[in-house]
Amino acid sequence: MALLAVASAWARDNGRRLLALTVDHGLNPDSAGWTAFAGEAARRAGADWRRLSWEGAKPSTGLPAAARAARHRLIAAAARRAGARVVLFAHTAGDVAEADLMRAEGSTLGRLRDWSPSPAWPEGRGLMLLRPMLDVERAGLRDWLTAQGQGWIEDPSNEDVRYARSRARRALLPSGEGGARADRRGRMRDSGTSAPGAEPPHPPTRREASGPLPLPLGEGSFTLDRSVSARLLGAALVCAGGGDRRPRGDRLDRILTRLKAGETFTAVLCGARIEAGPDRVLIAREPGEFARRSPPPLPLPPGVETVWDGRWALTAADPGWSVVPAAGRLSALSKADRARLNALPPAARGAMPVLIRNGATAPVLAGTAAKAHSLVEERLALALDRMTHETELEPRAHGATPRNHLFSGADITEEGSAPRFQGSRRE
Repeated sequence: MALLAVASAWARDNGRRLLALTVDHGLNPDSAGWTAFAGEAARRAGADWRRLSWEGAKPSTGLPAAARAARHRLIAAAARRAGARVVLFAHTAGDVAEADLMRAEGSTLGRLRDWSPSPAWPEGRGLMLLRPMLDVERAGLRDWLTAQGQGWIEDPSNEDVRYARSRARRALLPSGEGGARADRRGRMRDSGTSAPGAEPPHPPTRREASGPLPLPLGEGSFTLDRSVSARLLGAALVCAGGGDRRPRGDRLDRILTRLKAGETFTAVLCGARIEAGPDRVLIAREPGEFARRSPPPLPLPPGVETVWDGRWALTAADPGWSVVPAAGRLSALSKADRARLNALPPAARGAMPVLIRNGATAPVLAGTAAKAHSLVEERLALALDRMTHETELEPRAHGATPRNHLFSGADITEEGSAPRFQGSRRE
């Protein structure tokens, strides 16, 4: 509610449209009333409003994580439909403290950052999250809202000790970052006037990952320095593999240890292939994954951007086309298509998308029969904080090659070293 008041005032002052999204998870008998409360508050603040619902069966275990993933997917899809590039979240200092405590107790929960990519993939591609209240405590927000006569809702699940988040919140009570007071549990307060506006802080300045950045080879593959950091390697593996889950810490640590020891080896992690040679470390999609899970051909509706394998955005102009991996079809490609693939590292060729039409067995390389661009480079740039402001998330003309934010003429300096890469990606 505090974020709504601040953001709506900022939007009015700057002539911007504000869209408020409310996710009804369907987990509490009062959720419909809570959703109506949110919609009324958004409209009163002058914002557009959408109700989003988490439909379907709910898991019996891991409910908070499943709800969080569903929430991010719904919000990302709605934001993209609306043409938004940045979504504001109202996480506070208390959320940061709780997440830190949960990780210390073994949770794999990610760190809350003020400016970060949407974790929903591919629904959240190109979408950034801004959390302008990470240095504000909940108690301060409650006092501020009360002074303004503004109401809010306390979710009783925040006090349910079956959930790790609630236990962490209770453990932090002595520090002042605990949960709701007993007299506010599950109680809807009356709404009053909206709070005065303030401009949300700008996204942070560009932060650097430790270790030299990956050098893109084109078509979603990279080379890395052996001194790569855990954060950078984990991000490169997730992006090259097309998935949405970072590698477990122990598995990532083993790879880092082998790299720093100078070993020559090949490994697969997060669906990505790691080829550590004497003079370079190649990261690319592992084509053997396609044989292991054998995905069916993915149809390409004409004129609709379709994401394939979490790595490529494809748009076909004509009906009948489907996309499949090049693995097992390389010899059936035309001479020109094979020549293009031969410019790539051998490990990257089988994971390239090729198109087949109406069940025909003669494939053509994606990009010749449909518009195609790799999502990997831009995704990695977002993960490594190479785009630090809304204006850098420029809309792309349909079918145009996106600007490479990793190596687009900017000096790239790193902690402990200062490599500089100039010019565009090698194609």
